[in-house]
Amino acid sequence: MPRISAATVAEHHAQQRLALVRAARELLESGDAGAVTFTAIAKATGLARNSVYKYFPGRPELLAAVVEDAMPRWTDAIRAGMSAAATPEEKIAAYVASQLDLVRGGEHRIAQALAGVRDAAVVRESAMRAHQELLTPLIGALTDLGEKDPRRTSLLLQGIVNAATTAIENGDDPDAVTDLAVRMAVTAITGTLPGR
Repeated sequence: MPRISAATVAEHHAQQRLALVRAARELLESGDAGAVTFTAIAKATGLARNSVYKYFPGRPELLAAVVEDAMPRWTDAIRAGMSAAATPEEKIAAYVASQLDLVRGGEHRIAQALAGVRDAAVVRESAMRAHQELLTPLIGALTDLGEKDPRRTSLLLQGIVNAATTAIENGDDPDAVTDLAVRMAVTAITGTLPGR
């Protein structure tokens, strides 16, 4: 039996699985999901290629695990920004700004690389759950503002974030883009609510 580097076999398994996920994440940071192969992951972690299959039945499951590993960082950053805001309008501004801060920090390169993996249902399902999780705090802020269809509105506001993300990734000034995206999002909401 191979030596384990943890107190229990279960802990060792969890550590090895996390090491594989982190290795995949590092490869994805190049922006190319094709770089994530079991051969490359095995080399990066010092495992034999066939050992990777003990943790993931295939590449799609590994990529889905990368999404699930990254998601708490996104949602925690967004929730932290929104919880520091005093009003629903400020929460919407924080939602937009927090996501664009993550984009500036390079976090979006992983999501962008994974977006190209369309043939794997398990990756799509993880990505859909991740997007739903991102929208949850925004839906709450929109509900507090009295928005009649907060889910639909949240999807449209996310469109502003997506466009701003593209602009930043294409070399536009991140500060200027973030400022404009925040103003557009808040103006769009406050301008369409009844009685405003």
